Amino acid sequence: MENITFEKFKETDLRVATILQAEKVEGSDKLVKLQIDLGVEMGQRQIVAGIGLVYTPEDLVGKQIIIVANLEPKTLMGQESQGMLLAANEAGVPILLQPDKKVPNGARVK
Repeated sequence: MENITFEKFKETDLRVATILQAEKVEGSDKLVKLQIDLGVEMGQRQIVAGIGLVYTPEDLVGKQIIIVANLEPKTLMGQESQGMLLAANEAGVPILLQPDKKVPNGARVK
């Protein structure tokens, strides 16, 4: 793995968001489309995540997650993803990274 400088790392905009809505992406077992709230400054947006084998849409609504907010948009199975959620990988199983206390939507992760 290649090291990056601290200055390069600071370019990554990590934020806290709350999941407002979640639904499976049609035609995929793995992909879930999430409507998230990033607070007043950044508003709401959609992200698509490959967590559908572990998390049901009902389990996700209301959870706070950590996202990469400044990732360029990407289209997955016809759905635009405007960011990426962060998850640990335990033996191929995604585990969402979450704050241990409720924080304001849009809060920066430092």
